[in-house]
This record gives sequence, C-alpha cells and structure tokens, in this order.
Amino acid sequence: FWPDTLVSIESLPGMMEASCLELALEGERLCKAGDFKGGTAFFEAAVKVGTEDLKTLSAIYSQLGNAYFYLKEYGKALEYHRHDLTLARTIGDRIGEGKASGNLGNTLKVLGRFDEAAVCCQRHLEISQEQGDKVGEARALYNMGNVFHAKGKQQLWGCTQEPGDLPPDVRDTLQRATGFYEMNLCLVKELGDRAAQGRAYGNLGNTHYLLGNFVEAIKFHRQRLSIAKEFGDKAAERRAYSNLGNALIFLGQFNTATEYYRKTLQLSRQLRDQVMEAQACYSLGNTYTLLQQYERAIDYHLKHLYIAQELTDRVGEGRACWSLGNAYVSLGNNKQALYYARKHLEISKEIGDRNGELTARMNVDQLMEALGVTESDLSPSSSEFEMQGARPKFTKRNSMDSVELKRKGCSDSQSSEERLWFDSPVDTDDITVQVPPPVPLGRDPSDEDCFFDLLSKFQSSRMDDQRCHLDEPQNGDDREDPAITTSPQTEELFDLIASSQSRRLDDQRVNVGNLPGLRITHNNLGHLVGEGDHQEPSDDFFNMLIKCQSSRIDDQRCSPPEAGPHAPTVPDEDFFSLIQRVQAKRMDEQRVQLPTDDQDSPPSPSPEPASGFSS
Repeated sequence: FWPDTLVSIESLPGMMEASCLELALEGERLCKAGDFKGGTAFFEAAVKVGTEDLKTLSAIYSQLGNAYFYLKEYGKALEYHRHDLTLARTIGDRIGEGKASGNLGNTLKVLGRFDEAAVCCQRHLEISQEQGDKVGEARALYNMGNVFHAKGKQQLWGCTQEPGDLPPDVRDTLQRATGFYEMNLCLVKELGDRAAQGRAYGNLGNTHYLLGNFVEAIKFHRQRLSIAKEFGDKAAERRAYSNLGNALIFLGQFNTATEYYRKTLQLSRQLRDQVMEAQACYSLGNTYTLLQQYERAIDYHLKHLYIAQELTDRVGEGRACWSLGNAYVSLGNNKQALYYARKHLEISKEIGDRNGELTARMNVDQLMEALGVTESDLSPSSSEFEMQGARPKFTKRNSMDSVELKRKGCSDSQSSEERLWFDSPVDTDDITVQVPPPVPLGRDPSDEDCFFDLLSKFQSSRMDDQRCHLDEPQNGDDREDPAITTSPQTEELFDLIASSQSRRLDDQRVNVGNLPGLRITHNNLGHLVGEGDHQEPSDDFFNMLIKCQSSRIDDQRCSPPEAGPHAPTVPDEDFFSLIQRVQAKRMDEQRVQLPTDDQDSPPSPSPEPASGFSS
C-alpha cells in the first residue's frame, strides 16, 4: 500500500521554504524506516509551516494519509486523503486524483464501507485507463478485488452452509473479487511485475478457497509459494504453507496438511512471530486429532496453550483447554480431561462466551458422572489434578516483547492473503437488567388535563414559529386580490428561500482556502481558480456515490452478533468448524437410509431410529 501510492517529495521542485521542505523530507525518511508516529509529527509540522507549491502539498497529504492508515487512525487517514483528492481535482492533476481515490477506497474498505470503497476504486480505475497508466490500472484492479474479497468474507460471518454451498449474494461478491484479481494478474504479467503476480496468486487462492474450489485454491497457492521463495519473502512463504494446509484439510489429505503446517511452524519461529507460531501449533493439534494421533495432538495443544498464556489470550487458552480435554477423553484419561474441561468452563464464563460455557458445562457433567465424583469432591483450584501433572507450569511474561508480538500478529492478519479478525459485541443473553417495580403516584386527574393543555399550547407555539407572517389587508376584506400574491412581501419570501438554498449549495462546494498548509499567492491563484473546472467527474460517478451514501443509513442498524471474541493465537478460519464440517460429512456418508412411507411394501411397525442418527 505505502510504496504503491507514495509520491516522493524529493522528486518535486523545491519551491517552498527550506524549513517546510526539511520537515517533510524528515517525515518521509521516518515513514520509510517504519516510524510512522515520528513521521506524522514531522509531516504535521510541515503542514503548519505551509507552502504555496500545490504538488508538494498534495504529496504531504498523501503521505500523511498513508502514515495514519498504518497507525490505524482511519479517521485521520480519510481526512488527509480527502484533502489530497480535493487539491488534485483543483489543479487538474488526473493521475494524482486517481491515486487519492484509490487511497480513499483502501481506507473505506478497512472501515467496512465497501460500497463507497468500490466507487472510489472504480474512479481510480477509470482515470488510470483514461490516462493510459497501466501500473495505476493494475493497482486499481487489485484494490477492487480486495474490496469485494473483504465484503464477501464479512457476508460469510455467521453462515452455516457447507464449504462452497454459499448464499447467492455471497457467491456473487466473491466471484466479482475473483474476476478483478484475474484481470490484475493478466496486466501484471504483461508488465513483468513478479511480486504483484505473487499477490494476485495468493488472493486468487483465498477467494477460490472461500468459494469451495479447493483444488483451484491449491494450484494458486503453490504458485504463490514459488514466487515467495523466488523473492526470499519468508512471511509470504509462511502464509502460502498455511493456506495450502487449510485447503488440503477439506480434501481429506490430512498427512500432507501436517507437512505444510510444520513448515508454517518452522518459518514462524524463524520470523520470531509467536502469534503465528501459536496458530500453527493449534492447526497441527487439530490435524493430528483428525488423524487420531492424540499424543502428538496433545503436544501441540500444550504448546499453543503456553503461548496463549504468555500473550494473555484468554480465548486462545479456552480453545486449547477444550482441545486438550477432548484429546485426553480419546486416550481414556478422564481425570486430566476433567481438569481441562473445568478450565474451559472457567474461561468461557470469564470472557462471556455463552456457547463455550454451555459446551464446557456439558463436558464437565459427563466427565464427573464417568468418574463418579461431585462438585464437593473437587477443590476450586483443582489442585489434585495439578499435582498429577495435568496442568503445565507456565509463567506469564508481561513484557513489551509480547505486546509487540500481538501488534505484529494483528498487522499481519490484515494482509489481503490472510483472514480478518474482529471483536464481537457482548451477548445480550449475558446481561440482566433489574428494573424496580413502578411506584404509584397520587395525582389528581385534573393535573393531567393541565399538563396536556400546556403541551398543546407549547406545540402550537412551535408551529407558529415556523409560519410566514404576511401583512393583513387594511380594509378588513377577507378576499385576496391575485395581484397581492406577487406582492413585495411574497417576493421577499422567495428571495429568502433562494438565498437559503444557495447557501446550502455553497456549503457543499470545495473551499480550497480551508485546506491546511495551503498558502494562496499570485503564483498559484490561477491554478486554484481555473484548471479544475473541466475535470468534474461524470454523472455516473455522482449517481454511484449518491446510491452508496443513501445506503449508509443501514450502517446504523443493529447488526447480528459475531461468531466469537477476538483470539490472536487461534487461526481466523475457525478450525473447530472445519473439523465439525468434515466429520459431519463423513458421518452423513455412514447414515442408514430408512424406507419411506411411499414405497410399496407390506404394512409393518415403523422402526425406531438409532440414537444419533436421523431417519
């Protein structure tokens, strides 16, 4: 994102004061070094100094917007990208207008405002094609794919369909994303941009994965892996191995999946990325569970638990305890299974995970029944099981290292080739509001009449405030002469309405004088007044913008609760749902098909379906 949309200040003419130029150059240097906080401070200082050089100011706006984007201050990012877009239109810089539109689209996409993001990215695409800018066109196509990719993933939240069995609107959105990625791939091949080809292959693999086209997904991820190795991009290589493992799970190739997950784990350790290391351990533990290699599954789940405790990821701890409990049950070790089931219950209560709490409670009850124990037989701390080695003795390290690692994990997850993580709202079932019973008030009925009289008078006076008072005729005649309707008073009313409407229109006009850091002089006044008029966007652009603005009211509606709390050490593609879907499909294949009533057969008593099977 940063290198693609950056305008280097060093490449611009030195038409401003040395102090402003020096501040801007230092901000650019810090941002390129990864210090976006320090970079924004220097850029903001440069804006305060100001400049009359319009292209330089546009470059500062662009870089400030990008820096705030990386700092996740998306409101500030939108503000400066809008300033950049306004200035680019004003001076007739079409390429700059396209880049600013693309930056706005990327920021709106992260905020979940996909319709507006698509309009901005489409504008970038149209301008790039108009200007013959192949590089800009490729980036615009890629950004359009990202918008529909992110929108499709958001639409998938809460869907319970089998993999590939998607609602029509979700399938259409993801197919549109695939179409834009394919066009992007063709263009970057033409341009010979191998790095961009790698990104396109990775995202094509991810969209085909979501569409349930697992064989296609594997083909694209292998091409992504090859280019990542070519460039020595270890992070991209790790993502490719992880994505290959996920797709192979759905094809039932569990042994091959473990090979890719082990490579994912190895690279995560090389990169010193504990969050990704924990996710790889989580995936390996669950894959070995599918292979019924429970001892190895426990080993990886314990490693996941250790890192989750270090990073204070309570959701991850809960998932690890759940997995460990299931593995110990499979080994017949119900005592240790009970310990982890109780820990899962404790954590689920703490984080407000109602589904996890219900599952853990059921597991605890079943294990206690199997062991023949009651709650009174167990200590609150389960020290009996701790002494037997059921709980690994981990120490939590509250250091800046773990904080940085969590931040790094979140940043990595926002790559277009990774899954997105979001916090879920509080479950309303967990909230109990106690309202005291109403206290009857002794009140005379006449008080209510007085109240309503007062309310009626108040409302009528508010209506009177909005009426237009015209002078009454002097002769007392109630009839109005038609000429009176065009009297000076009436014309004054229409003049008042016209001036009010014009002020409202003026409020919506672009006022370049409000752009921060802009010094209006005789040198740039002609550029500000005359050059931007003929560059107005087409009617189609405004129609699309109005349409998506009208849909913003929907953003204020109450959205359904999300799948679960944020868990950095758990892969965004919930592996429990993967296992359940794969296992459920295998169970369906073993179900007994009973004869229906419509079949020709002698009457006989209807058999009772076996427990756990449906008729």
